[in-house]
Amino acid sequence: MIQLALRMYHVPEDIQVMLDDYFSGFRMRFSTNSYTTDWINLEIVIAIGCTISPILFVMAMEVILKAAEDSAGPANLGGGCYMPPLKALLDDTTIICSKEDETRRMLERLDVLMAWCRMKFKPKKSRSLSVRKGKIDATTIFTVASQQIPRSVKN
Repeated sequence: MIQLALRMYHVPEDIQVMLDDYFSGFRMRFSTNSYTTDWINLEIVIAIGCTISPILFVMAMEVILKAAEDSAGPANLGGGCYMPPLKALLDDTTIICSKEDETRRMLERLDVLMAWCRMKFKPKKSRSLSVRKGKIDATTIFTVASQQIPRSVKN
């Protein structure tokens, strides 16, 4: 996903190769008082303390959001779904739709894209809010990753 984002944002090829080399060498192992594991190659890495990792993560998330907008966006959802632009919130995303079925389609599309990227939603950390005719609708339930998204307002 990072390589795709680098290509889409026209990062020079020599920088792409350098970043690929940098991230391909991440390994780890665990030690206790009595045992040390073998080295394990890490496939998915966002390195804490690495100055380029957050930038690459935001780039990759932007590609995912653009793909969701392009395939399930306003033209395909009847014009009622809006995704505010990412504002340096890393993986925090807000979806605002005027119709329940549009929201469900957008969530399904994002779920497919996240799975393709080998990433996962954490529905328990998410919140949903449904408003109908100016009043909170406590009966509407949204799901992502086959799990219910908790409502932001308690019954």
